[in-house]
Amino acid sequence: MRLSSNSAAGMRHIRRRLLAWFRSTQRDLPWRRDRDPYHIWVSEIMLQQTQVQTVIPYYERFLQRFPTVAALAAAPEQEVLRLWEGLGYYRRARNLHRAARQIVERQNGKKSGFSKEPSFWSALPGIGRYTLGAILSQAYDDRVPALDANSTRVLCRWFARTDDPRSVKAQRWLWATATRILPRRGAGEFNQALMELGALVCSANRPTCLLCPVSDFCAARKMGLQEAIPRKAAPPRSIAVREVAVAVQKAGSVLLAKRPATASRWANLWEFPHGEVRPGETDASAAERVVGELTGLRIAIGRHAATVRHGITRYNVTLLGFLARHRSGRFRSSFYSEARWIAPKELAHYPLSSPQRRLAAILLREEVRE
Repeated sequence: MRLSSNSAAGMRHIRRRLLAWFRSTQRDLPWRRDRDPYHIWVSEIMLQQTQVQTVIPYYERFLQRFPTVAALAAAPEQEVLRLWEGLGYYRRARNLHRAARQIVERQNGKKSGFSKEPSFWSALPGIGRYTLGAILSQAYDDRVPALDANSTRVLCRWFARTDDPRSVKAQRWLWATATRILPRRGAGEFNQALMELGALVCSANRPTCLLCPVSDFCAARKMGLQEAIPRKAAPPRSIAVREVAVAVQKAGSVLLAKRPATASRWANLWEFPHGEVRPGETDASAAERVVGELTGLRIAIGRHAATVRHGITRYNVTLLGFLARHRSGRFRSSFYSEARWIAPKELAHYPLSSPQRRLAAILLREEVRE
């Protein structure tokens, strides 16, 4: 039977095969164990640009601490960020927290706090078209698509779509097709099955077509194009960046500064003062300048104690950690919103970015001297 947009019988057969495969082979993921909209919402936000196995322990810790939307809304943002630490893309956590507060305020203390109306969800920060479809279909069985990278890849291969899936024309076709192929009932399960097929079988680089329950209907496989579809974008050219971060010590304490809410990266997280090394500077002179410019403190630079490498989009960052001693001056900054002198053991209570946390772990092994 040939897969065709005009073949209703073929599409019914595909649905039956795909759902049977999903029910027998799906991963046992904690957010699939109920249809609670809060659980689904939290999981979908965490899963954005993050692998499933990475998300699972964060999801479980997060719900243990914030079992309801009211508990999340009542929490300080710093605690939410601390629990999110390591997942990256911290704007997701801030949007989730803001949205929880909006829900609680909007519902005025009602028990559930949620509505199945699309307008309720689409008005919340951090809710895009995919997330809206995932929540509505999985929690309420609304017949709406949820199109992610995995299901996009599956649809492009099923129908041998050779153009760039990110183009306006392709996106229009993809969302229309994802809607058209949904069953009348069980849309949430079908959406998950389509994504699961992309994650486990119809993978990006080496699809295992022999394990696919619907490979007989795949136009790309029939044409031998399953590894060429969808069209892959050229990877962006990577750029090397060199930065310094300075652990300024005074009387057994270390200086920690809070990034502003308007920062493009790591907003409202804490850090050792850090910045980029300029052309012509040594690492040590850059460290001294960065502290002076960002905090107003005069310091005596000590030794280079740590190196942390990490990536941000197309940037490959080398972060050099220096120890330094406070010589004079009081904290003043036009960038950082505040700073605190804290005991090194207190670092665990502050939300830091992943590279700064790695740096802190190394520096904590160093003896803190005045």
